[in-house]
Amino acid sequence: MEELTFTLANFEGPLDLLLALIGKNKMDLHDIPIFDLIEQYMAVIRSVQDRQLDVASEFIEMAAHLVQMKSYLLLPRSDEAERMRQELTGQLIEYDMCKKMAGRLKAMSEDVYIAVRRPAEPEQKAGYPLHHDPQLLIDAWDALQGRGMRRKPPSAERFDTIVAAPFVSVSSRVVHVLRGLVTGKLRTLHQLFLKSDTRSTTVATFLAVLELVRHGRLQIEDDNSLSMNHKKLAGKQQTEEPQWT
Repeated sequence: MEELTFTLANFEGPLDLLLALIGKNKMDLHDIPIFDLIEQYMAVIRSVQDRQLDVASEFIEMAAHLVQMKSYLLLPRSDEAERMRQELTGQLIEYDMCKKMAGRLKAMSEDVYIAVRRPAEPEQKAGYPLHHDPQLLIDAWDALQGRGMRRKPPSAERFDTIVAAPFVSVSSRVVHVLRGLVTGKLRTLHQLFLKSDTRSTTVATFLAVLELVRHGRLQIEDDNSLSMNHKKLAGKQQTEEPQWT
């Protein structure tokens, strides 16, 4: 291999220099003699360092990578050396294809005439000369905010049904349930909860049933029928009555 002298400023990077070495020495890009290529590359780097101390870091990095590859290649059998060799070969082939394509694109663009004119001046001043009612602008702004932003706070009339709803105590519903059981008018659980009842009535009735069941005065059968424990009721009448709220 002949001794070659290069100026690194003429190359875009270490791969560009390696391709130049391969071309000068007429190497097969798909079957590169790695040892010869490494020696040529290191010789170029050393000669450049002798003439100028400042060498781009990317060229030094490639030199270190090639030295590491050479150390692996000196081993009898090294999978890492084969991997590094294939990786370098693939990079060089890909870089060579990119350079050739870039050359073709450059040649194609040389015959294309590109002319750029100055942008045309506007015929009138930029701006919106029309005038509108301010309310139209407000409505347009509200429309941009989305439905969630346009929601107005609820009126006081919407809370009248909640605030003015009558309060039903649990104790009054306990009396209602016991009276229904004693008179025989109340036989099933469904009779306690009517669609016409208010929410407060339904909640108070539910709590009253829980209290009666917990104290053993009321029993709910599997078929939702209700029965009153008279023994429990008689025993409780001689003790202090539980308080419900």
